[in-house]
Order: sequence, then structure tokens, then C-alpha cells
Amino acid sequence: MHREPLITLLQEHTPADATEQAMTQATIAFVRTYPNCFDRSLLIGHVTGSAWIVSPDREQVLLIHHRKLDRWLQPGGHADGDPDVAAVALREAQEETGLTSLKRIGAGIFDVDVHEIPLRKNVPAHLHYDIRFLFEADFMEAFGNSNEITNIQWFSVEKAKSLTDSESILRMLRKKVVN
Repeated sequence: MHREPLITLLQEHTPADATEQAMTQATIAFVRTYPNCFDRSLLIGHVTGSAWIVSPDREQVLLIHHRKLDRWLQPGGHADGDPDVAAVALREAQEETGLTSLKRIGAGIFDVDVHEIPLRKNVPAHLHYDIRFLFEADFMEAFGNSNEITNIQWFSVEKAKSLTDSESILRMLRKKVVN
């Protein structure tokens, strides 16, 4: 079944804390319950994929300023039916940043988060079961353009912490990134 590889990855993931543990368990239950969990047409929620991008020296993180949400976030987006969530994360990161040097670090999941997306036009409020993967990119590569974002920038971990009050982002910033 196309959901099994993600369930296996989720079961193998080591959450950073009790909150991430609870979100990981909720995501496993969601994926097991809804065969169409990768489709954004599932209006109660759906699986999304994100990329946590670091510089080769691990001193910088890449964040995008999301146009619709008006927040600094990691690149990512909808699976649109694709059960290979790591490939979704890579595709979304490439589309949103224009980077071609992205290289996945490790075989597992970096972070799991469940968060609400607010009501927008005719789309009801819903949950994103966001699966995050770790990537490295060339710090010197030029960014592309995307109409989904207003800015792309590398930040030191300390500077990134000052840009957000999102526990989701702060948790990823606290995680030790190794090769």
C-alpha cells in the first residue's frame, strides 16, 4: 500500500520532545485512517512535505517569507497525491527557492508537525500533517523567484530564533544538525 513507506518512516522517527511525539502518533493515526491522506481535496487535513535547509557548515538555515501566511517558514507544500513525501519536500524547496544544489541529509524524517491552516476563501480551516526532511544547499547559490514568497534568506540560528514565535520552527532550530 502506498501509505506504508511513510508509516514506516514515522515509526522509525525519534521525536525531540513529548509534543513532537504526540504529533508523530497523530500523523500515523491520520495516515492509517485516510487512504487519500496525500490529497489536498481531503478538507479536514492532508499530508504535506517540507525541507529544513542548512548550509554546509550548519551555521545557517534558509527560510522563506510566505506571501499568504506573512511568516518566515521552511519551504514546503502539498503532496497533491504523491506518497513520496521526501520527493515532495525536495520539489517544493526547488520550486520556492530556485536552488539546484539541494542534497538530502540522512534517510529519515527530521521533524514532524501538525498545525492548523486558517480558513481562506472557500477552503475551510484544516490540518497540515507536515513531514520535514533535512537538506543541505550551497550557501553561495543564487535564489530563483516564486510568486508564493516575498523573500528568501539565510539566517544564523540565533537570528532565525528572533524572527518567529512558532514552536514548530523553534523546535527545528534547537535540533542538532549533523551529517
